[in-house]
Amino acid sequence: MSPTVAAAAEQAEQLKENGNHCFQKNKFSAAIDFYTEAITLCPNVPVYWTNRALCHRRRNDWLRLEEDCRRAIQLDHNSVKALDLGRGADPKSYMVEEIWQELGNAKYLEWEHESTSRSWEQQNLKESCEAAFKKKYLLDSSEAEGSSDEQINHLAEQLEALNLVFKKAAEDDTPTEVPDYLCCNITLEIFRDPVITPSGFTYERAVILNHLQKVGNFDPITREPLNTCQLIPNLAIKEAVQSYLAKHGWAYRTD
Repeated sequence: MSPTVAAAAEQAEQLKENGNHCFQKNKFSAAIDFYTEAITLCPNVPVYWTNRALCHRRRNDWLRLEEDCRRAIQLDHNSVKALDLGRGADPKSYMVEEIWQELGNAKYLEWEHESTSRSWEQQNLKESCEAAFKKKYLLDSSEAEGSSDEQINHLAEQLEALNLVFKKAAEDDTPTEVPDYLCCNITLEIFRDPVITPSGFTYERAVILNHLQKVGNFDPITREPLNTCQLIPNLAIKEAVQSYLAKHGWAYRTD
């Protein structure tokens, strides 16, 4: 490391500590300024991004929270050590796991708001359609000088078809069980950062890393020897999870 780079890294660390100090005193705006300066000096250090993201969380700035989370997680993927930031160590070292939870909660709240709006709009539209069908039925009955069994049955069929349409429209906003193949074999929760082992089993990266560190260097299912360097991102599952979450926002909930 050149003297210039080393000096920048040292200054960035001091800025981070200044930011931590402000954060502990709930001075989030000042903390953000310090973390931003640290990021400017050393943009590839994940903890600077996660620290700033937590400030955005405390200020309910969901957009900036998501941006910083994504950047931190992207950086973490480049280093096994970075993936397990500060786990069980310095209480001032904010972990990526907490950021994942905050991001998931933010996404869930966003879905909840949109879902409520959709439900209200769909209910109003359904009632309007039902009223239109019944009005047409009354007009047809009047013109035909009385209701017939055929007209009554036709109205019932139209209302039933209408109910099926709106029921289908509401399915994506109705919480159900997440498919097993989208969930970690250990936590049984939906994947965020899935990795696959040589044995073919997929785990949440942070969870399997914790297992290897605290339990032993073996696959928890097959018991075969396993090291961190053998973990490979499961991009197919990750893409499937993202696609699923895009349609089922309720699955973002982490509690």
